[in-house]
Amino acid sequence: MKKINPSSNLKDSDTDRQQYLYLTTRGRKSGQPREIEIWFTRQGDCFYVIAEYPTARWLQNLRAQPEVQVRIAGAKFQARARVLSAENEPALLRAVQELSRKKYGWGDGVVVELREI
Repeated sequence: MKKINPSSNLKDSDTDRQQYLYLTTRGRKSGQPREIEIWFTRQGDCFYVIAEYPTARWLQNLRAQPEVQVRIAGAKFQARARVLSAENEPALLRAVQELSRKKYGWGDGVVVELREI
């Protein structure tokens, strides 16, 4: 599997055909890698995922250790995850939720940005 820069090597058409990306976090207690398959959207250089529940274990893991690995369309890269703030970034939050609604018919929950590092 190749390492990629999502802004230059992974074309929008590559990600448009994908329904899921694979997100690997580190267990906040065990330190072991934990991979999930999750719906995503992409805007610019960033990927976005949404946790249905604020108590999701993968969300708790990335809050404790924001460095994650993303795998999509046969490529992978290291990323920094951060939870979007409704107070500080309402326009971005709404835009990502709308992208998710268009793609999946759902966009509620905790929005997380994945930016390559």
